[in-house]
Amino acid sequence: RILLVDGVRAEVWDPATGTLTAAGETQVPRDRDLHSSVSLTDGRALIVGGDPEYGDVQAEVWDEASGSFSAAGAFSEWHSTERPSLTLLPDGRVLVMGGGTHHSDASRVVEVWEPETMTFRVAGEMTEGRAEQTATLLQDGRVLVVGGEVHDPGEGWDSWEPYPCSVCESPAALAEIWDPLTESFSSAGSLIQGRALHTATLLPDGRVLIIGGGDTYGSVTSPAEMWDPATEVFRPAGSLIEARYAHTATLLPGGRVLVTGGWGDSGDVASAEIWDPSTESFSPAGSLVHPRGWHSATVLHDGRVLVTGRGSSAEIWEPATVGPPA
Repeated sequence: RILLVDGVRAEVWDPATGTLTAAGETQVPRDRDLHSSVSLTDGRALIVGGDPEYGDVQAEVWDEASGSFSAAGAFSEWHSTERPSLTLLPDGRVLVMGGGTHHSDASRVVEVWEPETMTFRVAGEMTEGRAEQTATLLQDGRVLVVGGEVHDPGEGWDSWEPYPCSVCESPAALAEIWDPLTESFSSAGSLIQGRALHTATLLPDGRVLIIGGGDTYGSVTSPAEMWDPATEVFRPAGSLIEARYAHTATLLPGGRVLVTGGWGDSGDVASAEIWDPSTESFSPAGSLVHPRGWHSATVLHDGRVLVTGRGSSAEIWEPATVGPPA
């Protein structure tokens, strides 16, 4: 079953019946677009960030057995209240990094959440504070951090701005790797094109596919890039049919990647595309019923993909409509 949290209310979607049932309410009201969540190894889910007042750093855990939320510790310092990246580590801990606030710059400090004690502790510092970056768990247990907006020193976000924001510096091109053994960062090359609000998908062979994103001047990115762990170099990997950011990229059975929705030059995007690893190119994959961005897409056991968020509706993408997995 799949947990859906809109910021206050939670529901569980059952793939067998296609129905939603109530699953409690968060203890802290959270903006539906600004919080982050991750499934834990024991079946619970960790929820952080997204406080509408940008002042709360309290995390929560949802327990399926009780169908309720409980407090799960607070950040060591005020950061990551807006869309932080959460990476589930092989040992069950969660790495929290990046994210911005409307009252301070993005912090360079990263933290680890310990499930046994439900506490956060500092676990290193990035080269620069980032927001809207990606953090990808690699096959060797390290975490690759790519891109993101680098906040202008001393400038806060005093009002909502369309993304990408105009008070940020150019999107970061630098990539870094966090090592769980040393809890420190090392360089991992540079993107061909700096970007934020992109996606990073770990492929079965250990490479990482970077898709979409945008820059501070409102332009949206079409070219995709591939990061190779053997060389720690980025190279071109095809180009989207429709440029977008705040989209989803979901690894399908067989190694293809489904891209849905997002925001483009004219607002919400309805189209979907598939990236094929054999040709490193994109092809059409239908359209969403409801255009949306900042949503989620979850691959189901039967190869279908559940798309939810940015509205009350949910939809299913059927792989049979564009042919069987490669």
